[in-house]
Amino acid sequence: MAPKGGRANFASLVGAVGDNSPVDRKRTPTTPASSTPASAPVPVEGQLLADVPVDQLIANPRNPRDELGDLSDLATIVDRQLQPGTVVSRSAWLKLWPDDADDLGQAQYIVVNGNRRLAAAQKYGRPGLDVVLRDSIAVDKGEILWAATSENIDRRDFDVLEEAKAVELMVAEFGSADAAAHKLGRSKGWVSQRRALLKLAPELQAALRAGDLAVRQARSLARVPLEEQVAAWQAAQNPDPAPTTDQADTAEPDQQPEKDPAGPLEAADKIAQALKRLRADPDVLAAAVRKHFTDDERRKLIDALELL
Repeated sequence: MAPKGGRANFASLVGAVGDNSPVDRKRTPTTPASSTPASAPVPVEGQLLADVPVDQLIANPRNPRDELGDLSDLATIVDRQLQPGTVVSRSAWLKLWPDDADDLGQAQYIVVNGNRRLAAAQKYGRPGLDVVLRDSIAVDKGEILWAATSENIDRRDFDVLEEAKAVELMVAEFGSADAAAHKLGRSKGWVSQRRALLKLAPELQAALRAGDLAVRQARSLARVPLEEQVAAWQAAQNPDPAPTTDQADTAEPDQQPEKDPAGPLEAADKIAQALKRLRADPDVLAAAVRKHFTDDERRKLIDALELL
């Protein structure tokens, strides 16, 4: 889903790929900054800069991603770059974060979108990258964060806790969960659910990253007091065993366990079976939901579907 409310339009960066791509066509490489003659033109907003040496580029030091993941899918970048990266100039960056000067070293451009491409170029030996200069997104810190976050959300290798941290930073920069949700093009419920994951105990965050804890269960555990979360998870993994036949036969009548009503999963299964019998297509189902649910219930349903 495309972010809403952004002041920078990135459609021009992704609309031309393959044979129509402006990347890897024969152009004059960018002259290194150290040898730029006084008469060399100054790059302007939106300009495609060809073959910028990788030592003039630096990865976004404010990137919400902790890790860039496996780069093997980008090994072909040594021969062909399908899409340019997005950069802001050193001067524009330092207006926002003047304390980053030492971290930037001699780099002239900061890569906001395309950090994996930069890492792949460095790993596989591509000497330069094509990038587009977009100082227009350096109007404030929130715009930079949005540009970096919107590239990564929903990527399969962007784990859910990195996503949650990025969302939390968005809320801090834009002042509210509503503003962050609007900027990301997401519902307020989605933002709230992601932020809740940061309340998990470290053991549960590790389990979530390892895939041993499902996101849906993690959201429920996040509502449990921190000191009780691990015990609650362990209890859910190891429920009390069912009584043996002898125990059931000798139990007093008033001690017989009551049969639990159908839980959410069982109820969902029954509804799914009913829909299957009726062969309801999505349009019919949507019409039924509109007729039966209130506006608030429909919003909750949309939030729940987005979190699947």
